[in-house]
Amino acid sequence: MSADSPLAAPQVRLTQRPGFWAGLAVVTLGIALVSGVTLLRTRSEPLPQLGAMPDFTFTRHDGQPFGSAQLRGRPFIANFIFTRCPTICPAFTRKMVGVQERTTASGPGLQLVSFSVDPKYDTPERLAEYGQRHGADFTRWSFLTGDYEQLKDTIVHGFKISMGREAGAPEDDLLSIFHGTHFVLVDRAGQIRGYYDSADSDSTDRLLRDTKRLEREER
Repeated sequence: MSADSPLAAPQVRLTQRPGFWAGLAVVTLGIALVSGVTLLRTRSEPLPQLGAMPDFTFTRHDGQPFGSAQLRGRPFIANFIFTRCPTICPAFTRKMVGVQERTTASGPGLQLVSFSVDPKYDTPERLAEYGQRHGADFTRWSFLTGDYEQLKDTIVHGFKISMGREAGAPEDDLLSIFHGTHFVLVDRAGQIRGYYDSADSDSTDRLLRDTKRLEREER
């Protein structure tokens, strides 16, 4: 719209009345205080409880049983990958590497768990090699494999994350394997507390903030 347009906004004459400016300052201060209180309240509120995880036990990359019994009492962050994935898994794993690096101060008190959605191929040995290649700290980061149907039941009905294979696809068609790409934050009692899109850096930052909030909440 040009300055000559008949719809151009009229010029505004600033008032010289001191009472107006005093009132405006009070309103502005009030808005700032309300916004600050709202932000503090949001930060102080506990994270939502989004469902309880069922008990599960799978095989860790070192061949040992690992599951909810070993995780009880410790919060964990889960993701879902497979070692021969040609598309999103390398990036998803790199994001988990970043989470590992940025939560070093938490130590083994915060666990990271990667569930294979291709367990027939992903043996413990292959998962161990995959973890080593990506610099996983195995004191904190576990890679799990096991029975396909049990893994699918835990991932789909427990974590509420998609997983499967397109019907009728040949066994070697890697593109037919699908799975969700959200991180899942679970507390030490096995309650899901948040979902975070791994493709969104802001969401990953929120995961890290929520992890710290959860650690404070559970002290």
